Amino acid sequence: MSFHSGRHGVFLDRDGVLIESQIRGGKPYAVTAAEDVKIIPGVAGACRDLSSLGFLLVMTTNQPDVARGKVSEAFVRQTNAALAATLVLDSVEACLHDDADGCDCRKPKPGLMIHAATRLGIDLGASFVVGDRWRDVEAGKAAGCRTVFIDCGYDEVLKTKPDFTCRSLSDAVQWIRIQTSLGDT
Repeated sequence: MSFHSGRHGVFLDRDGVLIESQIRGGKPYAVTAAEDVKIIPGVAGACRDLSSLGFLLVMTTNQPDVARGKVSEAFVRQTNAALAATLVLDSVEACLHDDADGCDCRKPKPGLMIHAATRLGIDLGASFVVGDRWRDVEAGKAAGCRTVFIDCGYDEVLKTKPDFTCRSLSDAVQWIRIQTSLGDT
């Protein structure tokens, strides 16, 4: 497989992509208790497949409930560390801010991807963002990545058209595999 110079990454959203979101009124919410952290079936195998294709796996997650006082920073960090160990992720990037904080890391801003790419030497133009919300697609586009939208049927509208839409991370891996076999990375 021939890649451009630099490493290649897949930036994976946490809630709704790697673990099950809490759905209330058609809207997804992050988990707030350890017993609610459930890895979505097929995700571990999909992560192994992406790694075997030569991608660095970076979890990128907005966790505004920390800023809102609904969950502790310690819980988010412990949950993220456990997921990183279980799924063999190369890095975790978490934004603990809310929109009003004006940070550069809260998706739809691309800060989480840019920070990880700088630290890990990832070529953003040859990388992918996989998410289940409009914020993920916007952030991926802003970072210069190709975007995969996992349609979980939420009651919200995409603001930007993703490069690919599917129903699971396993489906996303198949599309990414085709892109890499075509030499498009």
